Amino acid sequence: MSASQKYDINSRYAESMVNGHGYPLPVLPRTPGDTLSIAELGALGDGLTDNTVILQQAIDRCSAEGGGCVLIPPGIWRTGPLRLRSHVRLHAAAGALVLFEPDPAVYPILPSHYEGQPGPRCQAPLEAEGATDIAITGEGIFDGNGQAWRPVKRAKLTAAAWEKLLASGGALSPDGELWWPSEEGLHGERRLQELRGAGVEDCEAYEPVRAYLRPSLLRFRSCSRILLEGPTFQNSPAWCLHLQACDQVTIRHIQVRNPWYSQNGDGLDLDSCRHALVTHCAFDVGDDAICLKSGKDEAGRLAGLPCEYITIRDCTVYHGHGGFVIGSEMSGDVRAVRVSDCTFIGTDIGLRFKSARGRGGIIEDISIRRVRMSNIVYEGISFHMFYAGTEGSAGSDDAPVAVDEGTPQCRNIAIHDVLIQDAETALLLNGLPEQPLKDIRIDGLTARARQGIICRHATDVRLDRLALHGEAAGDIRLHRCTGVTGDGIPQG
Repeated sequence: MSASQKYDINSRYAESMVNGHGYPLPVLPRTPGDTLSIAELGALGDGLTDNTVILQQAIDRCSAEGGGCVLIPPGIWRTGPLRLRSHVRLHAAAGALVLFEPDPAVYPILPSHYEGQPGPRCQAPLEAEGATDIAITGEGIFDGNGQAWRPVKRAKLTAAAWEKLLASGGALSPDGELWWPSEEGLHGERRLQELRGAGVEDCEAYEPVRAYLRPSLLRFRSCSRILLEGPTFQNSPAWCLHLQACDQVTIRHIQVRNPWYSQNGDGLDLDSCRHALVTHCAFDVGDDAICLKSGKDEAGRLAGLPCEYITIRDCTVYHGHGGFVIGSEMSGDVRAVRVSDCTFIGTDIGLRFKSARGRGGIIEDISIRRVRMSNIVYEGISFHMFYAGTEGSAGSDDAPVAVDEGTPQCRNIAIHDVLIQDAETALLLNGLPEQPLKDIRIDGLTARARQGIICRHATDVRLDRLALHGEAAGDIRLHRCTGVTGDGIPQG
């Protein structure tokens, strides 16, 4: 019996049925049936053969027979995009490298959803929609060949690396600061806006901008009972793992890697998902690492699909714009989130909450405990409601605007026992004048930083057990705040 046949997703790394916060953990998928090795069907892991047809046939056959495991043995397996089906587990054995084709022409343009908005997008290398009981397991690697799709900013490379990139071909922006792998990609934004402005919905009409419509490495939409356990997912054209409107999601013991300079190189985006567990995972990416979203602006509010009942624990982030992030696309609400026992090393920001006027939506009922951070570039903890506009500062941006359905709210957030070793700012609370941050509790914050606590436009804030060291010692600045209390606040 092979290792994949012995694999039992219902017993390995057994979890408690309740996460300790009052709601049940996700239901694991069941993928009954036999194991089908793609090698037995004639696939070749020689790094030369295109195995797309055999891989897809194996997935389809397992699903049609009521479920099963598709085994990818050790080797280098070239393939185009794959669509996962219900009751199928894709198992990449240790030593298996699944290398997706770098040619955008092999990725069909489909109705999709990206950055909070519906619209055409190239099919993801790993795609599923409306499926139930699906899993990707094993210790293999899934590589999206993202360098064939992604733009690169000059400022993010050394001079030598930039010259080498230019020598490889591609197209350069008029200002010489942005490189694309193709002319089609370089001019894609303008052409895409022209099509959208004309109200064009037919996917075929978007063929001229195909190279611009970078997919996520994995995109699951409206799926239920999902397991990702064991593999490495890396080098995505855009976001790495994007789960949208999915339910009962378990993600454990995976690694997610994107180059640090990758544009839109997010690690994991749980977008309007319900009942999800992310545990014992490692991220080293080019944008936000673990991110919760729920649609953008009016489209997100109309969809009304919250991201809720999410548990994240025992994860490590080595690089990213944010370690754990909510927003900025949060127009359908984000709530009932529990984060604990995570470590962030060298991220731009540690815990990051971001939104902007026009988003609407509510972030609430968030509990975070025992987070450790080191070498944080900007803020250890950041609440920023001016994400899409000006940064906000004392004495500026104080004029409120009318509160309407596009006004975001952030409230009922509790953060306990955070340790920050070296950051620019320990804590930033930056609310909107017309809608202050509300009911924020920080209990147990130890930080060595150049700035301490900056609080603007917030009400009902409690700061207890503060230990600010270095230049930040005793540095607490309040601007247009009310009800800021706690043993860390000077009296009088």
